Amino acid sequence: MMIVYLNGDYMDSNKAMISPLDRGFIFGDGIYDVTPSYDGRMVGFKLHLDRMKKGLHDIGIMNPFTDDQWYEIALNLSKKNGGKNLGIYFHVSRGNESSRFHGFNSKTSPTVFGMVIEIDPHPAIPNRKIKKGLRVITSEDLRWKRCNIKSTALLGNVLHFQESFSLKKDETIMYNSNNELTEASCSNVFIVKKGIVSTPILDHQILPGISRAMTIESLRSEGSIEVLERIVTMDEVHNADEVWITNSSKHIAPVVEIDNKPVGDGFVGEIWEKSMNIYEDSKYDF
Repeated sequence: MMIVYLNGDYMDSNKAMISPLDRGFIFGDGIYDVTPSYDGRMVGFKLHLDRMKKGLHDIGIMNPFTDDQWYEIALNLSKKNGGKNLGIYFHVSRGNESSRFHGFNSKTSPTVFGMVIEIDPHPAIPNRKIKKGLRVITSEDLRWKRCNIKSTALLGNVLHFQESFSLKKDETIMYNSNNELTEASCSNVFIVKKGIVSTPILDHQILPGISRAMTIESLRSEGSIEVLERIVTMDEVHNADEVWITNSSKHIAPVVEIDNKPVGDGFVGEIWEKSMNIYEDSKYDF
C-alpha cells in the first residue's frame, strides 16, 4: 500500500480523502510537479520546487511551506515508500470552498497532496546500439494558451497523448498554427541537424521543463555540442538527423520514427549518446 501525504498527515492511500467541493476536483484549479528520485537521491529537486512555487504565484495560490518543509515531505515520502526508483509527486489545489463558483477567495487554505509514482530504474550507461528509440506522431496543438503553467488541468495534454497511445505509439509531438514546433504532450522536444542541437524558445506555448533546462545547461557547460533555443519549424523536425524528447522520467529519449517515417537513418544517433553521457555525469549537480 502506498503511503501518501495529505494536509499535514501521512496515511495509506486508501484512507486519503478530499472534499468533492475542492477546487482541484471541481475546476482542476491547482499546480503539480514531479521530481525523480533514485535510491533516495533526488534529481533537480530545487528546480522542480522553484517551478512549482512560480506556478502557485502565477495563479494566486498561497505557498504553504518553506523550501525545507517541502524537502522534508519529499524525503519522507521516499523513505516511507521504499526509497527506490520513484517520482515524488506534489499536487497543490486552491482548496475547499462551500459551493461551486468560478471566483475564488485568495485566503482559502490550499489542499496539499503528495504521493510517489514508480519510475524506470536509473538509466544504464547510454549506448545507442542497444537503446530502443521512440515512435511518435504529430498533431496540431489545440491546448490553452498558458502551457507554461504546470496546471493540474491536463485534459488537453491527455487527449493529445491519447492520439498516440491509441495508435500504439509513444508520444505526440505538437505544432502551432504557424507550423512551428511547440512541445510534446508530456515532454519537451529537441532536434539535431549537422551536429547542432535546437529546441523551441520558452514562451506561453511551452512548459519550462526541468529536464529540458538540465539538458541545455549540461551541454553548454561541457562545451562540445552547440545548443540553440529558437523557433523550430515542423519541416526541420521531419528532416532532422535526430529528434529527442525530454522529461523527468525519460530524461533524454531518442525518437526514431515520426508519422511512420524514420528520423534520419532510423537509428538512435551519436549526438544523443554523447549528450546523454554528459547529462548523466551532471544530473545530480542541479
